[in-house]
Amino acid sequence: MAMHALSSSRAGLFASLQALLPTIPRMSSAITIPTTIHLNIPSLLPHLWESILRAVPKKKQSHSRKRMRQLAGKALQDNKALNRCPACGGVKRKNVLSHPSDIFSLAVTSRYVISASGDSNIKLWDTASPEHSLLHTFVKAHPLGTHHVGVSRDGRIAASSGFDGETLLWDLEQLKRIGSIGGKNPGEVWALSLSTTGSLLASTTYDGRVILWNALEQGTKLRQYETKGSFGMCVEISPDGKLVASGHENGGVYIFNNETGRIFHSLPGLLKPVRCVAFSPAGKLLAACGDSNFIALYDVASGEQVANLAGHSSWVFSIAWSSTGEYILSGSFDGKAKVWSTETKACVATHNETDKALYAVKWLPKGQTVGEGFLTAGANRRICFYREATGG
Repeated sequence: MAMHALSSSRAGLFASLQALLPTIPRMSSAITIPTTIHLNIPSLLPHLWESILRAVPKKKQSHSRKRMRQLAGKALQDNKALNRCPACGGVKRKNVLSHPSDIFSLAVTSRYVISASGDSNIKLWDTASPEHSLLHTFVKAHPLGTHHVGVSRDGRIAASSGFDGETLLWDLEQLKRIGSIGGKNPGEVWALSLSTTGSLLASTTYDGRVILWNALEQGTKLRQYETKGSFGMCVEISPDGKLVASGHENGGVYIFNNETGRIFHSLPGLLKPVRCVAFSPAGKLLAACGDSNFIALYDVASGEQVANLAGHSSWVFSIAWSSTGEYILSGSFDGKAKVWSTETKACVATHNETDKALYAVKWLPKGQTVGEGFLTAGANRRICFYREATGG
């Protein structure tokens, strides 16, 4: 390689390497090399020098130069097909920038995806369209933000609870507020759940009580269940409306019978805060999750723990059953969403699109997507729509 063809920095490095050559014969006298081995050191050094010289950083390309290459069509082209199904070409995942603060809760109907966050608005997004456009906003619903939102299974009534202590009821057909429940006492209503028709509303309190309300009469208490006084973090009404399950900060999980007004089961297995409970579509199983990093499955009739779904490395904030009960979707503090098979009790898919916490996960109604679609939301302030459970 000719010296005049090298830059000044490379020539200096070349000269430094040449200065090391005289030391090689002196080192060879101290090292015994078998006569059967032949080391062709001079032939190896040029390749070594070439590799080192090529590793010297080159001058970075200026912004104007990059811009000129872009205008000339010589720059690298964006690959926009990374998130498309190779079979049908449909988008597997889509992000929607939905709120200026963390999204704490989601609710889904055949028409709307309802999102609640730390800002004062509750937003309704189009469930069916590929764009998932914003259809309506309940402006300043809760001035201090909303931490829970729920919807009746028939999609007509929604309920929300805010950090201001107020719990509101919404008519999703006429898109207006229709009442409130429990007054305006912070901590009196935390988590909430609506029954299939929206006639019943279950809620938890800061001191561990579980209250069943008549949502149609807006404020009439039907039942009040007492626990050990630990903060009620989550609640769920069974599909038939006969049972209520609650999860508490001390790890307690309870099932209450709305017909008798008595406790049905006190469930074991979770020693740390329980952040979500969910009945299966048929009401035969109950799933519970929280700071124990796994999902516990219980047989509702017997109260026995039948399985643990382990695989998350951090707190599990939210779980949801698919419409057929074949899968459970979970979202955790480390930003991972997992899909579990209830038959094999194993994780069948993991989605890791963010390193921020996922506070809410929900399945999309069957028929809205090609496969089993779902959505996630959390500290990244986005709702991520997944077209199918096994697609990234």
